Parts: sequence; C-alpha cells; structure tokens
Amino acid sequence: MIKDILAQIKPLVVIFAALFILTGFVYPAVVYIIGQVAFPAQANGSLIYNNSTVVGSTLIGQPFSDPRYFQSRPSYTVSFPYNSLASGGSNYGPTNKHLISDVSNRTAFWKNRTGASTVPSDLVEGSASGLDPHISLEAALFQVPVVAKARGLDNSTVEKLVMDNVEGPLVGTPGESIVNVVQLNMALDALK
Repeated sequence: MIKDILAQIKPLVVIFAALFILTGFVYPAVVYIIGQVAFPAQANGSLIYNNSTVVGSTLIGQPFSDPRYFQSRPSYTVSFPYNSLASGGSNYGPTNKHLISDVSNRTAFWKNRTGASTVPSDLVEGSASGLDPHISLEAALFQVPVVAKARGLDNSTVEKLVMDNVEGPLVGTPGESIVNVVQLNMALDALK
C-alpha cells in the first residue's frame, strides 16, 4: 500500500523539482544573460551618464522649473515628482475639482509665460505612470522661445537642438514624434 503511494508520488516530486529548477533558476538566468548580451543599456535601467556619473534614466522624467530648461509633463507620484517607487497617475476623473484646478492653473501659468492662447495638453496633464520623460514635439517647440530667451540664444539654435533630439515612432507603427526632456536638457547644457 505504502509502496504504491510512493510510486504515485515519486513522478509528482520529480516533475515539481524539475519545474522549480527550470522556472526558478534556468529561465531567469537565460533571460538575464540574453538581456546583458543583447540589450545591456536597457537591461541595466537605460541610465544617462554625465562624466561617468549617473544623472538619470531615459525612462524616468525629472522635474525642471528653471525657464532655462524644457519642462517635463506634470507628475502625480506620491511623496515627490517622478518617484519611480510610486509610479501612478492621479486617478482623478475628468470632472474632479482638483484635476480641473490643476489643469487650469498650469494652463494659466503657460499662457502667462508664453503669451500663447492655447497650450499643448501634455504640458498641463500628467501621464498615466507619472514618470514619463517624453513630451510631444509640439510641446517642445512651444517652449523654444522661453528657453531661448532665458539662455540668451536664438530661437533657431534652440529649435535645431529640439529637432536633433526628436524620436519618431517605430518604423511602420502609428504615433507622433516625441522628445526626451532629460536628454534634451542635457544637450542644452552641453551647447557651447
């Protein structure tokens, strides 16, 4: 009787052990090795370096408030803006008074700063993750006169820098052109 039970349990234990080793150790090791060999930058966080010092990631935005820099999308992450440990949007609905107030205040800020009658939506509305480092090409070009004036540069010089940092959609996929604000501001600082 016990011999029959052990004979039935033995294949289950062997299958469990094999699957445990395969899914717990072999598969993660293979994925890790492929990531490190084929995509080392992405596998290690897509970090941005400045003189061998990590200054950010191409995947996570940073807050910029100085008019000498391009501004990122608003972030609603908990504790502080662009908190990668607390990714998430505000979860406010379109009729929420806090959201309406925030968007109205940001719109007034940009209209006051630029004198424009309309403002690109990604400068006044946060992204779903709260970490998005990208803005639309429209939002970047909208900020060119402000940044150029604050830095004492020609609009055309700053506009060329924006155009040099445009990322288009993947080949064959729909989408709009975007600009990584962190990388654009680093390129702006490197401009002589």
